[in-house]
Amino acid sequence: MAEILKLQSVSKEYGAVKALREVSLSVKEGESVALCGDNGAGKSTLIRLVSGAEVPTAGEIVLNGEQVHFTSPADALAKGVATIYQDLALAPRLQVYQNVFMGAELTKRALVPFLRVLDKKAMKQAAVSYLGRLNVDIKDLDVPVSALSGGQRQAVAISRALRWNASLVIMDEPTAALGVKETAQVLDLIRQLHDQGVTVLMISHNMKDVLAVAERVVILKNGIKIGECLASGLTSEQLATMVMTGNLGNRNLI
Repeated sequence: MAEILKLQSVSKEYGAVKALREVSLSVKEGESVALCGDNGAGKSTLIRLVSGAEVPTAGEIVLNGEQVHFTSPADALAKGVATIYQDLALAPRLQVYQNVFMGAELTKRALVPFLRVLDKKAMKQAAVSYLGRLNVDIKDLDVPVSALSGGQRQAVAISRALRWNASLVIMDEPTAALGVKETAQVLDLIRQLHDQGVTVLMISHNMKDVLAVAERVVILKNGIKIGECLASGLTSEQLATMVMTGNLGNRNLI
């Protein structure tokens, strides 16, 4: 598989605080990779850099073989990098299809010359298609997002990433604050993305969820990458111990 994302000695400083220190990692096309670490490990800082929300102090970010210099999330999105944060950034009062197309609404010609209006029919049809790719059936796309379950909301957020034709989807704590049933639904959504060849980079404190969907785990501690290992064969207890102690033993791939 080709390499879709590569970080080379990336650092991020906030004054005297070194949030990331010379972190290098790579993600292959179609791979599902989890970032793990305690609070303050640098996970969120790393995804903010990849998503264009912040700029590295030092180092290089390479996307599809090209060095990139994102100055905003819009820059990253234009290059196929979509980030779904824990709050999902949905508009709860807007309807389902409106959230899928928020910022990229479809229009059509109106009866009045030189005037265009929203093409609600086309947006609804396309939204059904994106949700269908995730095996999610929301009966009424006219309902506000606030009426949906947590799992359905996550599906809407992922559908918006598909709408932008994202090749790399970053997910920040996708199962946080969800019940057992909704968590299972979100994990299935991530598997659906993976099965369709979409690359997934996720953060999660839930070791069971990580092992349920990730092929590889990258562990950070105090802003430093301490190693990475394959998820296959690991138990959640073993992974939790690695995160806590920073000792990967003979499982370290680096």
